[in-house]
Amino acid sequence: MREFDPSRPKWQQIADEIRSRIQSGQYPVGHLVSEVKLQAEFEVARATVRKATAALRAEGLITTTPAMGSFVTGTQDASALGESEKH
Repeated sequence: MREFDPSRPKWQQIADEIRSRIQSGQYPVGHLVSEVKLQAEFEVARATVRKATAALRAEGLITTTPAMGSFVTGTQDASALGESEKH
């Protein structure tokens, strides 16, 4: 089980991890970002994963196609975008 920082929302921490995976190339362009797999990996509710993917979609790092899923679209300077979202 992953240890979460209690001072930050879980969805932000999950978004940070996915962003890191995109930047490192672990999740290349076109990679399917599976909500079901992330839910199981992080042991969180599906809504938490959806909030994380919504943030990444807003940053332009992933795109979601109904009935197909969410896919990595780019690796723009996500570190700067991620820092701006931290509250």
